[in-house]
This record gives sequence, structure tokens and C-alpha cells, in this order.
Amino acid sequence: MKPILAGKSILIVEDYPTMRKAIRNMLYTLDADLITEADNGENALLAMSKTNFDVVLCDYNLGPGKNGQQVLEEARQQKLIGYHCVFIIIASEQSASMVLGAMDSKPDEYLAKPFNAQQLFVRLERNLSRKALLNTIEKEVERGNLAQAIQQCDKLLAGNHKKVRTHLLKMRAELATLVGDFDTGRRIYTEILRERDLPWARLGLGVIQFQAGDFAGAAAYFEELLHVHPMFLEGYDWLSKVYEAEDKLHEVQEVVNQAVDLSPQSILRQKKLAETADKIGNVEVAEKAYKAAVSLGKNSIYKSCSDFTNLAKLYARTHAEDDALKTLALMRKEFREDPEAELRATTLEAELHQNSGNSEQAGLCLQKALLLHQQLGGNTPKDLQLDIARGCFLQDKAGQAEAILGGLIKTHIDDDQFLDDVRRMQSSVGMANHSEDLIQNTKRALVATNNKGVSLYKQGKFKEAMALFEQAIASMPDNKTIIINMLKITLHDLKANGIDEEKLLRAQALFKKARQIQIDRHKLGNLQMEFSNLLRQYHEGAKI
Repeated sequence: MKPILAGKSILIVEDYPTMRKAIRNMLYTLDADLITEADNGENALLAMSKTNFDVVLCDYNLGPGKNGQQVLEEARQQKLIGYHCVFIIIASEQSASMVLGAMDSKPDEYLAKPFNAQQLFVRLERNLSRKALLNTIEKEVERGNLAQAIQQCDKLLAGNHKKVRTHLLKMRAELATLVGDFDTGRRIYTEILRERDLPWARLGLGVIQFQAGDFAGAAAYFEELLHVHPMFLEGYDWLSKVYEAEDKLHEVQEVVNQAVDLSPQSILRQKKLAETADKIGNVEVAEKAYKAAVSLGKNSIYKSCSDFTNLAKLYARTHAEDDALKTLALMRKEFREDPEAELRATTLEAELHQNSGNSEQAGLCLQKALLLHQQLGGNTPKDLQLDIARGCFLQDKAGQAEAILGGLIKTHIDDDQFLDDVRRMQSSVGMANHSEDLIQNTKRALVATNNKGVSLYKQGKFKEAMALFEQAIASMPDNKTIIINMLKITLHDLKANGIDEEKLLRAQALFKKARQIQIDRHKLGNLQMEFSNLLRQYHEGAKI
């Protein structure tokens, strides 16, 4: 076996000392010389925060605390591992749910115990070679240089890289879809399927239909995918997205429930199942899923105080006040000194006291909640602001409720799902259609602002157009439509009137804002591609 690990930094994460020693000895036979060990998930993350590892060999079951899947999820979320890092999950248990859960987090490999040095060598050599070759593409994608990523991908596809050809084709098809080049994406996925029935290629065709707005066509692809490959979890996620876009919440619940049955350790799907079941009034399913999310969150990067309060709110609606209060007490214990958790608890306590007829205590809790909301400034999550507005309506503080609601509607006027949440909230306090005029007027005002801004730009009044949008953003800071239009105008100005440093910085700031407010990356893909090309032209011009 050739020396593939000399000079590579390696982390072994294993709670049993004898197994750590066995793996270490295997690595020594492969010429490894830089080995670090961790006996649990927390120590593994600490080690990763200090060293940029080339290889992580992580056991799935690590005893009390985080498991291997949670370590990988947190390492990615916190950017503790780079593109070059090969992350292998090792496990002895082979139950379908555990394997699916481990693979759901997309490690580079899944290695079953027992294994020998030869088997480990094969996995490491394959992944280190692939990572080294594809690393440049991954870096360009992360930087937003999609034109360079596509160019590099095409260059590698033209070369003789048979071992990674399928990986390259997958990346090229995904990049094509991301930038709106649906014809290229379809062509690549179709060619792949002619050679071999790979579930991700079927998925890719469905994603293209979804991004093109053909929900019926997308659903057909995803349904057929799951018929042929019922264990392919991403298919359930995308099919649920289709149904959600069509406002078919019962179908969403059914599909997510199927995925949860296959992989019950997925906290994000449990959250989705709970929220969907809650919206359609399926109390039994919602309670079970909220409890699962709370339990799974104990050692997860996706742990959230909202899971506790959502469960408590469900108890409150079903007149199980004692269970609601116990859940809030547990949340305060888990999230000590967390202002958002305290605000969530206090807001719900106001409603619980109101329901029990204790108006004085309800008033004090609401007053405290409003003060905490003020202290959080613009950091209060939108769902929590909606709860506070609901509390104000219940205590006949309509003025304060309207102020909160008005800001929410203006900021999230292009989020139809959230507007439906607003409508549901108002129906729950006996005020159905109360904000419909405000919603429709705000939508009309947004359309008028966009039309006026585009018109000003077409007249050559770039500064006036941008000033108009900047003014709109001041009152609607998280409005996705305005940010996208500002990006379009900025990029058009760069192409039509020349590139300079100030304009490039403005575009970069807008892309950063777009990511912060979580604009769908597919909506940004084509714009990012344009900007990537402009950046390349600018840097090439600077070299001349």
C-alpha cells in the first residue's frame, strides 16, 4: 500500500480506548504520523476548532452526548472542516434507521465495524483523491464564483478522470440548475440515467421542474423516484416542498411522516412534521414530533427554544396547562440566560394566565414580554413577534398589536407561507381577515415601488432608483423581492456602465444580505453567475 497519509492531520473520534488504539495502529501501517484522538463529541469539536484536519474518523455511537452524525452536522455548521477534509462515520450497528440517519448527514463514507487496514486504505485513497481533484470547484462555489466553478468542472470533464467522472457530472448538473441553465442540467441527468439508474439523477430532474415552476411535473418525478428508490430520503424532502408550494398541508404531513418513519433521528424533519401537523390540527402527531424534536435537540446544533414553546403552546390549546408550564420550566433550565427563551416563555405565560382568568398576572407577563422584545431590537424572530401580537390582541392592546403586525407584514410581504401564519393567528383570536387590507395594500405598494425603481433605472437614473430601493429597505429590511431587484439593477449597471470597486463592493454587500435573509440559492444562482463573470473581467483587466 502506498503512503497516502504521510503529513496528513488525522482525528480519531472513538469512546472506547481499545478501538482508538486499533484504528491508530491501522493508520500507522498507512504511514500516518499526525494523529489526534478524542473520546467524545465535544472534545472532537474542540480539536477541530484548533486543527484543520485532513481526515476525521468518527464513531457513530460515542456514549453520552453527541453522536457522530451530530458531530458532523455541527462541524459543518461551524465551518470546522474544510472541503479537503474526508469525514468517515464508523459504526457497528447496522439497523436501517441508524444507517439512514448517519448517511442523511452526508459523510464522505460510512464504514462498518469490524474493518481492517486494507479496507480503510481503499476508502481513504478514494476520497482523498476525489477531494484533491474537486477541491477547486467547491472553493469557487463557496466564494460565489459560479462561472469559474463551471469552467473548472468542464475542464476536468474534458480530462481523463474516469474515477470521478460521475461526481463531476453531478456537480456540473447541479451548477447548471443553480444558474438557471435547465437545458444543460436536464441533458446531463438524462445521459446519466441512460447509463445507470441513480436516484440523485432522478431527483435532479424533479428539482429542475420545481425551479421552473412546474409543480405537477416535479411531483411526478419525485413520486416515481420514491416508488423506485423508497429509501432515498431527499426525495421525500423535495416532494414535501412541492406539496407545500401547492398549499397541500395534509400531503406534506403524510410525506414527511414517511421520511421520519425511515429516519427518526432527523431533528429537522421532526420539526417540519410537528409544525405541519400543528397547522392542520393533528394534535397527536404534532405532540409526538415536538417531543422528538426536543429530545433530539439535546445534543444537536439544531437545538432551539422554539421547539419547547411550540410544544407548550400545543398543550395550552388542548387545556393541558400543567404540561405547558412544565415544558416552559424545562426550557428555562436548558436555555439559562437566553433572552429569546425568556421572551418565548413569558409571552406564553401571559396567555396561560389570561386563559385561567388571572388578568393581573397576564398583564404583568405581557408587559415584561414587550420590554424584552424591545431589548432584543430587531433580533426577535418573526414567529415570536406574531405570538406577542396575539398576546396583545387577547389583552385588548390593539394599538401595540397593530404596530408589531404592521412591521411584520411589511417586512415579510413576499413570504406567502408566513402571511398564512398571520391569517391563522388572527382567526384564532376571532379577527379573521382583520389584516387583509393591510396585506393587499402593502403588496400593491411593493409592486409600485419595484415598478418605479425599474422605470427610474431605464431612464438612466441609477442613483434615484437605488435611493428609492434603499428607502424601501429601511422600512422592510428583510424584503427578498427588493434585495433581488437591487441586485439586478446593480449588475445591469456594472455591465452597461463599467466596473469599478465601489459598485463591486455594493453588489457583494447585497449578496451577503441575500444570504442572511435566506433567499433561495436557486433564485440567486443566475445573478451570482453574472457577478462571477464580472469579477473575473475586472481582475483580468487589472492585470493588463
